[in-house]
Amino acid sequence: MAQYEILPERTRIWADARSSLHPIHVETAGLTGVLEADIVGGTVRLGLPTHIELEVERLQSHNSLIDMDLRRRLEARKYKHIKGDLKSAAPLGGLHLRLKGDLSIHGVVRSLAVDVRARVVGEDQVEVEGEKVIDMRDFGLTPPRFLGFRVEPTVKVRARLVAQRKSWKGEGKESSQVPEPAARGARQHSQPGG
Repeated sequence: MAQYEILPERTRIWADARSSLHPIHVETAGLTGVLEADIVGGTVRLGLPTHIELEVERLQSHNSLIDMDLRRRLEARKYKHIKGDLKSAAPLGGLHLRLKGDLSIHGVVRSLAVDVRARVVGEDQVEVEGEKVIDMRDFGLTPPRFLGFRVEPTVKVRARLVAQRKSWKGEGKESSQVPEPAARGARQHSQPGG
């Protein structure tokens, strides 16, 4: 499998919650991380290790009162990132996969599964898109409630990420990484008598 680097400027996270007054909508870019993937016959296969992160400070609803309360509840200074680690990926047919992994929010890690669509979107680029409803209480968070305003505990999160295949020296772009077989060969030649 090849390693792909997530392009933060081309990612999007959307989160939608209901409240007693009006819907709350959060949208942000800036997801970072790496994923392992193969493209076989135009189909994207994801593998391990795959890791993603998002800075909590990037979560903004454009309502300063809600944003301030959200950061306080998430303890953004202590838990600076929301993190995800893929544990398995199973094909569902066509472009669809079922991903299982760990999601860390507010220092609490929960295992979950999500169905996604993965496809090739450009030269050496893949896109992965999916959505999941999560319950804030599963991560030790109490939904916001103040001045007669209360937020429902469930949040629908949708994510779209685009990742670019990392290339090695000699492929047109330079990388500080060396493919494992080449690295082994270099180590063997550097040994005395090798």
